[in-house]
Amino acid sequence: MGAADAVPGVSGGTIAFISGIYEELITTISNVNLSLFKTLKENGIKAFWTQVNGNFILALLTGIIISFVSFMRLAKYLIEHHPILIWSFFFGLIVVSIYFVGKQITKWNLITVSALIIGAITAFYITSLPTLTANSNPYYLLFSGAIAICAMILPGISGSFILVILGAYKTLSDAFHNFDLKKIALFAIGALIGLLSFSRILKWLFKNYHNTTLAILTGFILGSLNKVWPWKKTISVMNDATGEVIPFSSLTDLSTLSVYQKQINNFESYKTVTEESISPFVFSELNTGNHQLTIAILLMIAGFLTIFILEKVGTKKQ
Repeated sequence: MGAADAVPGVSGGTIAFISGIYEELITTISNVNLSLFKTLKENGIKAFWTQVNGNFILALLTGIIISFVSFMRLAKYLIEHHPILIWSFFFGLIVVSIYFVGKQITKWNLITVSALIIGAITAFYITSLPTLTANSNPYYLLFSGAIAICAMILPGISGSFILVILGAYKTLSDAFHNFDLKKIALFAIGALIGLLSFSRILKWLFKNYHNTTLAILTGFILGSLNKVWPWKKTISVMNDATGEVIPFSSLTDLSTLSVYQKQINNFESYKTVTEESISPFVFSELNTGNHQLTIAILLMIAGFLTIFILEKVGTKKQ
């Protein structure tokens, strides 16, 4: 999950889902409430630790932090210098995960099929949304934090991408850069509210509409494939310094931001806002470069194999 969250556009929720811990994660988060403090006061640390599912949280957070920190620099390098290759790996990973998640649905009918289609269309639509105008209001971060954290625990939808869509990405990144504790705190409060409330909704859905919920989430993963398709044509970008969104064609004759950034050796000035998926051959023609199709296919296969291993580990206890 940490490695996935280190890659913008990839959801840690997807990894939680395919590794078999998603429902336990949602249940654990939703069980966080004021009664935990009562348990701590009346029954001690051991009872509190058991009620909060401490071993699970400790193991998960340790893994996320170690992986996120160690993979962050590598992921940044790969996205900047070898974007087709890293996206190919994640594309293969997500494609095969659709099967492993979908097979958990015990009964297929009109409702589950409809839920799958709705989930896929919704995720595809979200990945193609243009960004909103940048909003510097600090209290807007409260709302953005609540929405973004919901995306982070949904498989297939990236929380950082939602921040870009909401126009809060630049405001939040500036807050961290400038150590603006008020804005950071507002975002954190919003994220906490969103996490605790949305996890309870998901827990209720899993309990009462298990197959339908699984179908919708499988659809989310399917629809998110548009975001991780390796070959892209950039439509518009955001100036990282000003937050202004401009057509990419006004910068260069090239058609893909990653190619342009590598050419000028500047990976920080602009962020992709809208883009569309294209074939590797069209990509090569538009950017006068190598589509790396053979290596990309090999990495997709590596992604397939990774999920087989994760799925085997995740189901070993069952």
